[in-house]
Amino acid sequence: MRKFIPLVVITFIGTQLNADTFRAINWLYVVPLTPDTFEVIEDRGAGARGIWCAAADYVQAVGRDHTGQRMYVLEPRRPSKTVQGRVGIVFTLRPDASMRETPSSYSVTVRRRGENLAVHHARLFCDALIDEMFDGF
Repeated sequence: MRKFIPLVVITFIGTQLNADTFRAINWLYVVPLTPDTFEVIEDRGAGARGIWCAAADYVQAVGRDHTGQRMYVLEPRRPSKTVQGRVGIVFTLRPDASMRETPSSYSVTVRRRGENLAVHHARLFCDALIDEMFDGF
C-alpha cells in the first residue's frame, strides 16, 4: 500500500497543473503565470536551495537567462496560487523599485519578498543537490 500512495499523489498533482508546467531537474514543478513570473511548487521537503534551483532551471529552459539576470521572490512561501493544498513561491524577472532595494542576505531564503539571486548562482544549487544525491554511489 505504501508504494501506491505516492503514485496517487503524483497523478493527482499532475492533473491540477496546466500544459505549460515545467518539471525542473530536481523534480519540482514550476508553473508559468506571466512571461515574467512563475511559481515553484514546494514538494518532498525541498528547502530554499531546492526552490532556487528549480527557479533557475526553469529560467534557463525557457531562454530567459540573460547575462546577469536575477530572479526575485515576488510572493514568499505561502499557499499555492496554482495547485490547491500545496505551498508555492512566486518569482519574477521584473522586480519593482522596492524589490531592487532589498538588502542582501547571508542566508538563502524564500520567505522574504524581494530576496534575489542571479540565475547562474541559483543554478549552482542544482549541481550541489545532484552531487548530494549521487554521493553514495
